Amino acid sequence: MAQFLLNILIAILWTLFGDQDRFYWSTFLRGYLIGLIIVFFIHQFFGGKFYLYKFWVIVKLFALFNYELITSSLTTSRYILFNSGDIHPGLVTYETELKENWQVTILTLLIILTPGSVVLRISEDNSKLLIHALNQDSLENQKLVKSIRNYERLILEVAYT
Repeated sequence: MAQFLLNILIAILWTLFGDQDRFYWSTFLRGYLIGLIIVFFIHQFFGGKFYLYKFWVIVKLFALFNYELITSSLTTSRYILFNSGDIHPGLVTYETELKENWQVTILTLLIILTPGSVVLRISEDNSKLLIHALNQDSLENQKLVKSIRNYERLILEVAYT
């Protein structure tokens, strides 16, 4: 938060010290970009990562979700249209490393929003998820667990940066 406030302060000072008779957003934006460079070079003095790193991780999580949404939609559509007799639904238990309630909620929502899987139950201590999967063969289980681990890794990265 301190990095962001310093960046805004630099942008405001840049705008005020500019030799202009009124406020221009373009001058403020230039000041913000210059402040971004300055804050990037001095961010280690604030005791954390650069503040836009968390934004970058959120963008990666959003991109991963969209990728999983498209691929699982296509896979689910293929099963429904062409292999409806070969579908073997089943339950998968997934042990999560997430500790906070909001982290488990985000993971659960990401799993539910991708077609072909639904979280049925969360254990009392938030350590296990019971997931209903559309197809229960080994390849699909590996894909499901891999996508959940990717979600979990990015959620942890957002939480602890």
